[in-house]
Amino acid sequence: MLPLTTKAKVVSNKKMTLTERIYLPAIAKGMWTTLKHLFGKTTTVRYPEVKRDFSDIYRGKHVLKRDDEGRERCTACGLCAVACPAEAITMVAEERKPGEENLYREEKYASIYEINMLRCIFCGLCEEACPKEAIFLTKEIVASDYHRDVFIYGKEILVEPVDPAKRIDISLRQTPEVLKFKEDKSKRHNR
Repeated sequence: MLPLTTKAKVVSNKKMTLTERIYLPAIAKGMWTTLKHLFGKTTTVRYPEVKRDFSDIYRGKHVLKRDDEGRERCTACGLCAVACPAEAITMVAEERKPGEENLYREEKYASIYEINMLRCIFCGLCEEACPKEAIFLTKEIVASDYHRDVFIYGKEILVEPVDPAKRIDISLRQTPEVLKFKEDKSKRHNR
């Protein structure tokens, strides 16, 4: 039978010496590597006491933003859910009722808005797809837990507080050109 390739190597079956058979050189080499790393510089951060610095554009926990008047920006258009490659976002849209003009910005709003944080890959595509700039990823880390059901974040977790002092600043995630564009209130998008 002919070999499939011409790159065949001849393997020698030489006898191992006594030191090779008891693996002493290999064990000594491994212990030397371990000792070098044991006394070298550590890269571990002791998390609760020491916090690691993150980039200004770090993608962490999601937030649903409010406008300057405290109304929810989200109009339940569904573009964020369509853009999400992990299919982590689900929502149910409802019509705004009379008297709710101070709660919701547009005629349609998301009565249910959920993000499954176990499926989310923190890519930021939901943030890019949103035409109303309603969803952003913050610098906050998603806390770990032992139960899966706490990782489905609803509006009670995602929507930022009404109080302007407690809102999350996302201006560092935006370019200077975008911030300059937002100053022009004559554009319908910026109202």
